Order: sequence, then structure tokens, then C-alpha cells
Amino acid sequence: MASASATDVPERTPSSQTYLSTRGGDYGLSFETVVLKGLAQDGGLFLPEVVPTAEGWESWKDLPYAELAHKILSLYISSDEIPSADLKDIIDRSYATFRAQEVTPLVHLKDNLYLLELFHGPSYSFKDCALQFLGNLFEYFLVRKNQGKEGKDRHHLTVVGATSGDTGSAAIYGLRGKRDVSVFILHPKGRISPIQEKQMTTVLDDNVHNIAVTGTFDDCQDIVKAMFADPDANAALKLGAVNSINFARILAQIVYYFHSYFALAKTSSSFKVSDKVRMVVPTGNFGDILAGYFARRMGLPIEKLVIATNENDILDRFWKTGRYEKKPVHGPDTENGLAVDGAKADPSGVRETLSPAMDILVSSNFERLLWFLAYEFAATTGMDDEWTKKQAGQEVEVWLSDLKKKGGFGPVYKDVLESARRTFESERVTDAQTLETIKKFYKDIGYVLDPHTAVGVAAAERSIERAGVDVPHISLSTAHPAKFAGAVSEALKDAEGFDFEKTVLPEEFVELAKKETRLLEAENSWVAVRELVKKQIAHDLGL
Repeated sequence: MASASATDVPERTPSSQTYLSTRGGDYGLSFETVVLKGLAQDGGLFLPEVVPTAEGWESWKDLPYAELAHKILSLYISSDEIPSADLKDIIDRSYATFRAQEVTPLVHLKDNLYLLELFHGPSYSFKDCALQFLGNLFEYFLVRKNQGKEGKDRHHLTVVGATSGDTGSAAIYGLRGKRDVSVFILHPKGRISPIQEKQMTTVLDDNVHNIAVTGTFDDCQDIVKAMFADPDANAALKLGAVNSINFARILAQIVYYFHSYFALAKTSSSFKVSDKVRMVVPTGNFGDILAGYFARRMGLPIEKLVIATNENDILDRFWKTGRYEKKPVHGPDTENGLAVDGAKADPSGVRETLSPAMDILVSSNFERLLWFLAYEFAATTGMDDEWTKKQAGQEVEVWLSDLKKKGGFGPVYKDVLESARRTFESERVTDAQTLETIKKFYKDIGYVLDPHTAVGVAAAERSIERAGVDVPHISLSTAHPAKFAGAVSEALKDAEGFDFEKTVLPEEFVELAKKETRLLEAENSWVAVRELVKKQIAHDLGL
């Protein structure tokens, strides 16, 4: 039995766009609800009930970034919820904070390989592309909810997020100083780079709180999910999410796939709009590449999305075997990262690497792709759409239950895996290969890659070997190389003329070292974190 195609999903006009949960417990939700809630009541992630087709997308090729964002986001956000002029204002303010005029410049590396620089926002990370937008969305909805209200009658949102390094600073820079929002960012104590920690803990706005948790990023992420699933925490705190579990982040990231495609058409004389391209994405949590999946479903001619993982390779193993298993490692096998960049071995079995922001055992956003795969498989039965969606939610619930109880699931049905392979390929890049890639590109063209971006570029070179040199590849960057001084310095220590401070380090990072910091600490317990957050909120609100 063949799997249904993406086009089998029923169409609906953009103005009626509503959202559902991947686990089947919520349907017909507004965009505002999805943004402010972050996580569904049944523990699932939100998805649009219809992935819109980008009709006439070719005509957008010359639009500036903010105008392109308005075109794309308008397909997912009803003008009944956010009037077009208001949405344009939110977008304009969000991308006015970037250092590059193009927002996300496309750089030619060599031959048919290009790099999309996504680190020109306030925190020097790709996550600014979404979190500047999300911060302004939160503010917009809260201003509207609180119009004419004072004191305890005002809706106060408590944003709780987990970070393996870059999400935290990007979220903080997006939310700092905003009224009616308190933001709490959890990070694994001693497991992020000093620059990343400084970027977060030197922001002293009253509404910003950093919490160092004894454990891993996965532990921090589990704490956040447990708080969202707890009725007491939700009732008392009115929780909101900034992690990529919040669909608004995925939505904002769709834009730079279209933007880079058009930039390639302007850059390359041999590439024209309508030609196919391969996109290569270094990923741990599957959010960045999921945005590319939406772009492809909307009509952008992406031939393949190439998943680039480090040695924490749960995604690569799924594409190779159809099994999604944590497969932790222990003892000396875990220890290969640099403490200076935030890598640290842990009993949970996460392997430490030179790309620590991708040191994740479970990729949260993969659940969203699983829903689409389950939906397409269920659609082959010929039942109505309501039954098909319900069946998809039930299948996802079973898979995720097995992941929680047994540490994995699969192999999935052959048709499900084949459907996944039609759109995606995957690569696993070791630390040695990461260092070699950084060395190679600095030696050949003088370009300095951060270790996460190097994972993507290494995967792109392999993809070119398979697809052929005539197929253009755009590899996505993740962060400025200065954020991972240890790995970059290790790779280029013998490179002639290389000086980290002169070649890589922005002046802004030098100034960070001199600034005052503020940090809370908590044990690895969601209850302990919940009580800490409650106490701090009571203090913030003068209760």
C-alpha cells in the first residue's frame, strides 16, 4: 500500500486557519492560543490543520526579508486574529534588530555549495530569526488582553524555556523589558559555553531569570514539559513556551528557506527560480529542519532536506533503520567534548561532542513530522479526514508512549519510513570530521565555521557526492564561531596567521566579560523548579 502524498491533505482557505495537537486531544485552536499555550494539554505539539499552498510564490523573489515574511506568515495567521497592518508592524520590528541588511545573507563557499548565515541577530544565533518575532508576538497578544486592566486583573505570562546554549540568549533578547511577561530560562549547569552563559546572565532586566539545573539539556527540556503538563503550574503561572515546541518559532523559520532560495537565484547564473535545490541542516531538536519541511510542502522546490547530526545520532539512525531509540552511551565513550565550550559527560548517556548544542538524546520536534507521516499513512485507507486525523494522533501517542516507557519505538511501517526517505536524507558527522571541516574551509577560503555549522557543511559535501556537482546545496549555519572558541581554536591552532581574537571575536563579546551577572540554581526536579518559579513570580508581582 503506497503512502499518500502531501497534496492529499485537504485544502482550506488561509482565513480559516486553525491548529490541532499531534496527540489528538485538541482541534480547532486559534493562533493566539497556540502561541500563548506553547504545548497542548494532552502533551502534544501544535500543528496547523492545513499546510497552506504558497500560490504564486515565484513572484516574491525580489521582496526584502520582512515583506517576504509578511507574505508567508499571513498564510498561517488569520487577519481576523492579527490584522495585516499589525502583523507587518510586528515583523518589521522583529527584523530591524539584525546587523545584516539582508537579515540572513547567503555566502558562496565553493562550486555549488552555499552557506546561509543565520547569526546576524542580537544573540549571534539562528534562533534570533524566530525569537525576535515570538517576543513581539507575546507582547502584542498581552497588550490586547490587558487593555483597560490594572493590577491583578492583568494577564501575566510566565515564559519557561530550556536551552542547550543559543535558545536562551535569543529568547531573553526577544523578551527583555517587555511588560506582563516574566521569562525563566533553564540551562544545564556547566554545559554551555562561557560566552553563551554570559549572554544570558548579564541581562539584568527585572523580568529575566536564568536557572542553572544540575543535569543535561534533555533534563531541562523534560522539566519544562512536566511543568506544562501540570494543571497547578498552568493555573498559577499562565505558562508560555519559547522552545521550538512553540509553533510560532517553526513558522518564523520557514521564511529563510524561501529567502535563501531567492538569494541563490540572484547569485548563481546557472540557477533560476523553479529549479530544485538541496537544503542541509545541522540539527539536534529537529526544529530548524522542520521549517524546511513546511517550506517544501508549501511549494518551494526543495529536492531533499539533509539532516546533519553529530555523534548523538538518534535521527540518523531512524532514517537508516526505522527505529527511534535513545541508545545512551556511558563511561569513556561519552567523553569527547571541550569543557570550555560547555561539553560535559553525564550519567544519562548523552555523548559529549564538539557541537554541544546538538548533544540531545531525544529530538522534540520530530513528533511533528511523525504526525504528518502517520496522517499520510492513515489517509491510504480512504476514510474521511476527521477519522484520519484522529488515527494519526493515536499513532503518535503510541509511539511517544513507547519512547517514554521503553526508550524507543519501531521499526515503523515500511510505507512510513519510505515516505520519510522521499523528503529527507541523513548524515552523522564525528568530532574528527567536524575539526577537519573547520580546518579545510579556513585553509581553502579563509572562512571560519562554528562546529555546528561545520557538521552541516561536512554533510553537504557528502550529499554533493551523491547528488552530483550540478545540484546546488544550501547549508544552514547555526551560530557565530566566536560562541564556540574551544572547538574553533582547537581546529585552527596550527593554521598560519590565525588569531582568534583578531579573526573571529566580536567586540561585543569582549565587553561581556566585564558585565555583572545574575543566576539562580536548582536541582534536577521539575517540582523544585516549579516552586522556584512560583516564588520568583510572587516577588516580581509584589504578591
